[in-house]
Amino acid sequence: MAESSRPMLQLPNQAHKLLLHSCCAPCSGEVMEALSASGIDYTIFFYNPNIHPQREYQIRKEENIRFAQKHRVPFVDADYDSNNWFARAKGMEHEPERGIRCTMCFDMRFERTALYAFEQGFSVISSSLGISRWKNMQQINDCGKRAAGHYPGIHYWDYNWRKQGGSSRMIEISKREHFYQQEYCGCIYSLRDSNRHRTSLGRDIIRIGTTYYGDENK
Repeated sequence: MAESSRPMLQLPNQAHKLLLHSCCAPCSGEVMEALSASGIDYTIFFYNPNIHPQREYQIRKEENIRFAQKHRVPFVDADYDSNNWFARAKGMEHEPERGIRCTMCFDMRFERTALYAFEQGFSVISSSLGISRWKNMQQINDCGKRAAGHYPGIHYWDYNWRKQGGSSRMIEISKREHFYQQEYCGCIYSLRDSNRHRTSLGRDIIRIGTTYYGDENK
């Protein structure tokens, strides 16, 4: 779908700027370009303590920083804070994807996003997480709204980034930018389960830092 087909976006409640939680460059690429094309003032907030191992985390973060710098978008690099994430995930190690462990994970990331927004004068927050078809959009939106509700004057923008070709443009941008193509959600338990599934199908396990959008056979 052509870039000109993007809808013009407007922040809710006549807000003037947005704090966008970003999970990775592939998911946020289309969101960022759509916001920029609409002339929206926004800042990237990168807080993803779920990503494991740390090498995977660094690849995803550094790629997101590079893309933000290309578009001259402010980038807030929050703490990795992985020990806190593992403490919260205790007892949920064998929960399925999209289950209560994922709800905890979204809650944790959005709570920190909402806190930063409240402290720094943002009235609207959103996230690139919802553009992925692997995610439950209702689950994400519920977590975002719950986090925003902790602070007066903070609103979670539940815009559907997938619609009107957003998901297709996400892939197009990822190939154009030769983004790293992560092959699991991010956490150690997702990596474990993805590798178990691959092994059951006779496929090689995931190798960190080897697969990129636009590579041959991809």
